[in-house]
Formats: sequence, structure tokens, C-alpha cells
Amino acid sequence: MKLPHLPNADRYSGLYIVDFGDHCGVGFLAEEVAELLESEKNQHIHIYKVHNAYPDGRLELVGVGKHTFQLEVGMFFYASDEQTAKDDFQRLSDCALQIDPPARAKIHLAQLTAGSYVTALIYPAEYDDQFSRWLLDCGYRTAGAAEGGTAVVERYYLNQPKILDRKQIFNSRSVAFSGQKLAQAAKRAIVR
Repeated sequence: MKLPHLPNADRYSGLYIVDFGDHCGVGFLAEEVAELLESEKNQHIHIYKVHNAYPDGRLELVGVGKHTFQLEVGMFFYASDEQTAKDDFQRLSDCALQIDPPARAKIHLAQLTAGSYVTALIYPAEYDDQFSRWLLDCGYRTAGAAEGGTAVVERYYLNQPKILDRKQIFNSRSVAFSGQKLAQAAKRAIVR
């Protein structure tokens, strides 16, 4: 894979490089990579995340499995009473108003069993690190137990909890390409 010269390489940290075989594109967002993977013609691509970038243009890359873009991961905050769970839900919802979340996500307030509640934050797996950072930046705290991961999301869906409230949160600054614009961007060596 031959990368183009990248002026201001540090601006590519956290973005993705897609190796199409005959060329590569630098600067894709996660949602763009997910959309590229929906096409049969892109099933052979290789994906790398820019872990770190240096002023001289060197990049530290981490290979990312295609399955990552098809999974959901989540953080689950448990409470033993409904009011505590409602407070957790409201604080988490308020975080999205204070600081833009990294990507689209859903927040559920749910009853698991009698006397057992959860506030669930569920988002695309490729944003796991960014959502962890976002929760820290927001100063989000909960009094009960917490757990996270893809297996917890699967278990949550299988148990079919009673959802008491729900909210979708978005990154208001997202500038993702889609459709024809994404197809055109995929032909360029430097996407953004």
C-alpha cells in the first residue's frame, strides 16, 4: 500500500485508510467505511485506522476487521430503583447537549426485572474508544454497577427488556459523504 504525502498529517488521527487494492484513500470517517462495506465490489478492501500521526508525515496504523463496522457495542449502567435509573438516563442525555457525541447512538431507559433497571448507551463498535473518551469528557458518573461490550448488547436484546424511555443522539458536526459523493471520494488518494 502506497500512501500519498500528507501535509498536516496530524489531522488524520482517528480517521481511516482504505486499501482498495489498486489504490488507497486516506481520511475516511467510520460511517463512510461502513457504507463502503455494504457494496459487494468492496468486500476485498483492507481497512486501517490512523492511530497516531507525526509532523513529518509518518503514520501509526492499526488494522481494523470488517466485522467491526457491523457490530454494536454498548455501556450499561444498572440501578436498583426506577428514579436512580431515570436520573442516569437524564444525565447521559444531558451529556449529548453539552458535548457532541462522537457518532449516532441510542440511549435506553429499561426495566430488566422487577426492581432492576438499566440505562443503556448503544453505538457502532468502531466508535468504542471515542465513546469511552466522551463519557470521561462529560464527567458521566453512575452510582450502580456498569458493564460494556458487544456480548452485553446481545444479551440485552435477547432478554427483551421493557423500554421505558429512549433517545437518539447525534454528532451535529458530522460531514460524512454518502451515496455518489462517497463513490467519488473513494477514487481519491486524499479523501478530506
